[in-house]
Amino acid sequence: MSSPFTRNRAQSVAAHGERRLITEIRAWLGAASPPAPFGIGDDCAVLPATRQRQLVTTDPVIHGQHFDDSVPARAVGEKLLKRNLSDIAAMGGRPVAAVVSLALAPETKVAWLRDFYRGLGACALEYGVKIVGGDITQGPAGFFGAFLTLHGEATGRRVVTRSGAKEHDAIFVTGRLGGSRAGHHFKFTPRLAEGAWLAAQREVVAMMDVSDGIAKDIQSLTPKGLVASVWPAVLPVSRAAEAAARRSGRPAWTHALTDGEDYELLIVVSAKTDEINFTMRWFKHFKTPIQLIGHFARKAAPEHVNWSNLHGYEHLR
Repeated sequence: MSSPFTRNRAQSVAAHGERRLITEIRAWLGAASPPAPFGIGDDCAVLPATRQRQLVTTDPVIHGQHFDDSVPARAVGEKLLKRNLSDIAAMGGRPVAAVVSLALAPETKVAWLRDFYRGLGACALEYGVKIVGGDITQGPAGFFGAFLTLHGEATGRRVVTRSGAKEHDAIFVTGRLGGSRAGHHFKFTPRLAEGAWLAAQREVVAMMDVSDGIAKDIQSLTPKGLVASVWPAVLPVSRAAEAAARRSGRPAWTHALTDGEDYELLIVVSAKTDEINFTMRWFKHFKTPIQLIGHFARKAAPEHVNWSNLHGYEHLR
């Protein structure tokens, strides 16, 4: 078990104080945090100018919501950055720099926080991200929340948004889906290279990452008056989803659509595209699986997914 909290005050952030903690955070991040004014130390970080379109996203990790004591602190730090990287990937971008704000209970363990930042720093170096600033505030007892804002830029002439799908357009998804609680929710690989390649393909008309489950996320891609007509039999189901199905008694494909935190790419390709040729071109560049799962239509066939009975994760419900 890897609880962020301790009853021993000497081991807690309360024994350090904010100023000493910031000094140690710089050391824990190492080369992932450049010197001021391009990193921690000034009122604002200074980011280099760029001619590309700018991308900004933000996501947190909160104890009890996005991770529990079974997840190692390093993996929590990695997840914080990677779930933001997945958003950048979904628009065909590359990451540049990030700021991280913390809300810490006074009893947060210094050793746990050290490992959290070392995981974050190692992940930032792997993906070429500079950690350039942030903030620390005291939170209530038993609370840990880390909030990262990631800046990125387009890799080419365009960014791919969620809008753009039309009737008969094809729906593809990368990877395998479902069963994220078995460990995938913090062990996934953001699809940055794949997203950049997809953004360069004219036939890709819309895209997003799957964070709350396709059952919810597909709604953001579906144009008014259409439905996502998806075949359950072709959904790329993970082994973890199959294991979850054995426990729940539900079909594995329902887990693939509802479990969430897959962090794969959901892609809409123009109806004018040769779907087989598109898939063949994909596998010339990537080993990551990609699967055609359906099309947008006026009405779904009876054997296709009935979305009214399925729900992904929705905050505040």
